[in-house]
Amino acid sequence: MKKPENIDQYIAACPASVQALLQQLRETIQHAAPEAIETISYGMPAFKMNKVLVYFAAYKQHIGFYPTGVGIAAFESKLGPYKWSKGAVQFPLDQPLPLELIAEMVRFKVKWDAENA
Repeated sequence: MKKPENIDQYIAACPASVQALLQQLRETIQHAAPEAIETISYGMPAFKMNKVLVYFAAYKQHIGFYPTGVGIAAFESKLGPYKWSKGAVQFPLDQPLPLELIAEMVRFKVKWDAENA
């Protein structure tokens, strides 16, 4: 697969079963960060303001959501049911996305980005 130039291309290149989840995630991020600009960074969809707020990517069994270390640290107590690490959280493909949690994390990153510009 050639490197996507935008998020539409990224989503279109994914399996049909995953495209709807990726679009839901994208729309949730857009609503939580309406000023953010869509881009592709490190081959993944990303939303940025002063710096990248969040990235996401589709994998065989999950969607990786990357709010960076500060985004994960602020929400560790809410990530219990998910596999997560210092900068990422995995949302299984066979479960609904936790859209309110994602929106909350994005809003946090927008505020953090503005304060640390």
